[in-house]
Amino acid sequence: MLLSGNVSNWAHERHVSRWLLLLMLLRLLDGIDAAMIESDGERIAAHLGGVTLPYDEAFRARLRACLGARKPSDEILSVESALTEHHGRAVSDLLAKFSIPAQAVELIGFHGHTLTHDPENRFTWQIGDGARLAAETGIKVVAGFRNADVAVGGEGAPLAPAYHRALAEGLETPLAILNLGGVANVTWIGSDGALLAFDTGPANALIDDWIAEKTGQKFDEKGAWAAAGTVNEAILEEFLKNKFFGRLPPKSLDRNNFGRDGVKHLSVEDGAATLSAFTVQSVVLAQHHFPAPRRWCVTGGGRHNTHLMRLLEDAFKVPVVPVEDVGWDGDLLEAEAFAFLAIRSSLGLPLSWPSTTGVDAPISGGRLFTHS
Repeated sequence: MLLSGNVSNWAHERHVSRWLLLLMLLRLLDGIDAAMIESDGERIAAHLGGVTLPYDEAFRARLRACLGARKPSDEILSVESALTEHHGRAVSDLLAKFSIPAQAVELIGFHGHTLTHDPENRFTWQIGDGARLAAETGIKVVAGFRNADVAVGGEGAPLAPAYHRALAEGLETPLAILNLGGVANVTWIGSDGALLAFDTGPANALIDDWIAEKTGQKFDEKGAWAAAGTVNEAILEEFLKNKFFGRLPPKSLDRNNFGRDGVKHLSVEDGAATLSAFTVQSVVLAQHHFPAPRRWCVTGGGRHNTHLMRLLEDAFKVPVVPVEDVGWDGDLLEAEAFAFLAIRSSLGLPLSWPSTTGVDAPISGGRLFTHS
């Protein structure tokens, strides 16, 4: 939320440095969300806006083909180079949109794109050349947010809870923030500010892939295909037997941890309905791990899926609302979150805690790349 009053006065009164942050974050396989915030790494002084840079179909296909890789290849290095160039353009577009010179920007938080996330084997890989981005933009870059956490046995995800808690200041708690991206993750914020966060299961990835395979469309717009279908309860029950759901949080997922072979013989509608129900029931199982919140605030592309949102509200019997209902921008929230984490990284503040990634103690992370 935007703090009231003049930003400069806010920074002066709190005796903190003013940070003008630009962040780029890949939004699934669609493109880049770039956003700017001003913050001291504890509170948010201002949301300065953002832009989205879509990928063309050819690059999207090349990037998709790299998913699941565990070692570099000539093609992956070429894709990483192109990805970094795309992010450089996103920087230029964002600065131009708001007429802000590069020298006014303190840091770039550069998440890159995850190819493989396997914390059980202490492995996570996000491609993107932080050194090159810093050199080309003339702005310091923080990248590699997940590596330190995974290296000491943490899940490396989710990392947005620190930002969620800062955003939620002043809202009624307990509160749950549900991100419906490729996979789903939840941040639960208790009345005392306590955090619990973990991946809950699939979100849009399985549904999007199913719809793309069967119809050529990118996603199930507003859940129309799913709403016209019937859930196959037997297949749903099999999906929910996955060992992931028996694990205690914190826990995290890779986009490819779940498959859709179980629905391959179903119609488009019934497959979409069953996969959508799988997403929702995964979230229902997740709530067993924390006290019921007063409200669920939903971010990520899944908040636009009317069918999913209706199923979630029916399941929880409390308000399930898009984050815009509390004044946040769901299209930019994840980008802003990694900008916030870049600030925290530069100050040596924790990015994760035992209750969010399972590390033994709060830990910072990220690697700083300078441009000189």
